[in-house]
Amino acid sequence: MIITDYQTAGKGTDTNTWESEKGKNLTFSLILYPAVAAEQQFILNKAVALGICDFLRAEIPGHKVSIKWPNDLYIDDNKVCGILIQNSVTGNKLEYMVVGIGLNVNQMHFTSNAPNPVSMKMVTGQGYNLDEILQKLWQSIFERYGNISPRTTRKIESEYQTALYRLEEWHDYLVNEIKVFSKITSTNAYGQLLLENQSGETIVCDLKEVKFII
Repeated sequence: MIITDYQTAGKGTDTNTWESEKGKNLTFSLILYPAVAAEQQFILNKAVALGICDFLRAEIPGHKVSIKWPNDLYIDDNKVCGILIQNSVTGNKLEYMVVGIGLNVNQMHFTSNAPNPVSMKMVTGQGYNLDEILQKLWQSIFERYGNISPRTTRKIESEYQTALYRLEEWHDYLVNEIKVFSKITSTNAYGQLLLENQSGETIVCDLKEVKFII
């Protein structure tokens, strides 16, 4: 684990940035060496996201915690955590993965143009000890990650689908820059998002092909 109390160039998915006030939040990276084939790499993403989801649900009861595909954690309709996963693949072997995590904990004001940031403190009204939160979060992530096996894969898949933000809800999305009224039904084994339009057709979306309209 590599952790800092302040980052000057926080990076998000694609060209997005991550804003974090010094000493207020958790910003760290995990370097993992999973013993899985390259084609199974998305199950690891799901396990990490579910571990953070487990942690937030325990810390903030009474609010809906969900996973906005592919790797954001939401409390109700606001983003509290971002995950950026970068994998090193050689042939069919996953050599290692770097999991960058930014969790908004005690920050109360955000100045970037992100549409809907929120922190744990903004939701609950209480401050948190970052060392204690990190320990709990680390344990929650590794409880999921450490239990990945052929036997648990189906359970991880099922719980990830259930935890998806806006699952089975009708909303507008931009698919290849075209507005489409549709609902999220699931993700597939390759980590792509599956939407269903009003005609019952399935739309398979890669990361850069779909945008949520928040």
